[in-house]
Amino acid sequence: MAYDNTNSGIIKRNDKKREGKKDPDYNGSIDVEGVEYWVAAWINEGRPGSKLEGQKYFSVKLTKKDDQPAAAPAAAPKPAAKPAPTGFPDMDDDIPF
Repeated sequence: MAYDNTNSGIIKRNDKKREGKKDPDYNGSIDVEGVEYWVAAWINEGRPGSKLEGQKYFSVKLTKKDDQPAAAPAAAPKPAAKPAPTGFPDMDDDIPF
């Protein structure tokens, strides 16, 4: 019997987080009821006066993998180039000389 990954996933520290950007602190993927999602998580601390004052917590965002921007479509092939003119347009008649 194959391992069932349904309703499970993994997140790891984001090694590509850029300083000063809003990149997630952690990222990964998860399967929910057979649908694959990307996971992004940020470590936050509760603000003074809030229910979570002084406590650290994760803020999490899930994005369906199907909803990711598609790769740029392949460029359409260019039409074949027209042959270069010979420079002798008067040579197109049927007279052999």
